[in-house]
Amino acid sequence: MTRRNKLVKFTELLTFPNVYQNFELEDDFLVWKNSEKVMRRGKWATDHFKNDKPITLELACGRGEYCLGLAARHPDRNFIGVDIKGARIWKGARIALQEGLSNIAFLRTRIEFLHQYIAPGEIDEIWITFPDPFLKYSKFNRRLTSPNFLKLYHSLLQEGGLVHLKTDSDELHKHTQEVLEEQKQEIVIDNNDIYNGVLPHPDLDIPTYYERMHLRNNKTIKYVQFKVKY
Repeated sequence: MTRRNKLVKFTELLTFPNVYQNFELEDDFLVWKNSEKVMRRGKWATDHFKNDKPITLELACGRGEYCLGLAARHPDRNFIGVDIKGARIWKGARIALQEGLSNIAFLRTRIEFLHQYIAPGEIDEIWITFPDPFLKYSKFNRRLTSPNFLKLYHSLLQEGGLVHLKTDSDELHKHTQEVLEEQKQEIVIDNNDIYNGVLPHPDLDIPTYYERMHLRNNKTIKYVQFKVKY
């Protein structure tokens, strides 16, 4: 993508009514359409979605393929896709507007700062689909199922809220198993090949670019569903 194309997309993002961006990490306010500064923490249901339906987060959502699929499939729920890459979010947000999906929003920020923009207990469930496994041990803490992130999820989720991990990475799958056991978390489902038999969750059949690529490369797709308790 050329620099000019990126700049065009970043400019358009500032006009999208379904996109919120954080430009100053210490700032609790988000930049919304027409560069308006708003606070959504604790108010996503009332001020953005304008209903009391449960909210699902997709972390590191990329182009938003998965949360778009979830939003189309579940009009009785609200969804927020989170990513730091504006050019990726642009595509998902644009599709949502074109398809009239009013039950999905996008939040551009770093995941570790979500507590500044989402209140305790505001989220019903979390999806993590094909995240970067950060295979170098020096990047252990950047894996989205590391202990520091589990504590964050616990603060955002309602009591009993579920976290779903879908990955092709054997290393991330094993890491997740080990961390959940060490942290004494509740594993609800652990499946190391979701397409070998009946799907362990009905929403696992939503395809993404990365999943199609992994399947073409004969990789197996793993799924872990768990609850975070401290």
